[in-house]
Amino acid sequence: MTAGKNTVKTQLRAARHRASMRAADALIDLVKALPFPDRIVEGGLMALQAVCGASLAYAIGSALHTAQPFWAAITAIAVTQQRYSDTRTLSRDQFIGALAGGLFGFAGASLGAGAHEILGYAATVAAVIVACWCMNVGSAARLGAITATIVLLVPMQGPLWDVPLFRLLQVILGAACTLLVSWLFTQAARLLRGP
Repeated sequence: MTAGKNTVKTQLRAARHRASMRAADALIDLVKALPFPDRIVEGGLMALQAVCGASLAYAIGSALHTAQPFWAAITAIAVTQQRYSDTRTLSRDQFIGALAGGLFGFAGASLGAGAHEILGYAATVAAVIVACWCMNVGSAARLGAITATIVLLVPMQGPLWDVPLFRLLQVILGAACTLLVSWLFTQAARLLRGP
């Protein structure tokens, strides 16, 4: 019975993935088919959205005197998408990846992995990728690997737990700012289009 349920879940997940890929391909084809002036407008709107999210995240991070607020700005840019639902999905993946990468990076650093222990670093990055896939969040795997790399290789002062904790907080701040900006852009577009 359980094997049958797992098969159905896997098939549904695969069907959703295929549908999502077809929709993404259709959107890309639509954008490529836009006349050049329309592409300039779309690109300008994306740039404005990314800049607003990143600037807000950086300003809040700086005002709160967080260590390295540029990580919040980088996250904001990384998760910015044309559609709010895509931004939300990527923000979720970024959060899960940062959490997993922070935990694995902390564990790896506690065991001595890092810039001077390349095998430990490689094992930690591989472990976080495999763990994300095993937990069925493969889309967060590369983000987890990036966070583990930051935790293990970016020189920092202070307690070992500082890096993963502050990295996670910066991800939350950057994603939250981008979600707010993306939602505001979506609402503005609806108002401009009218009923």
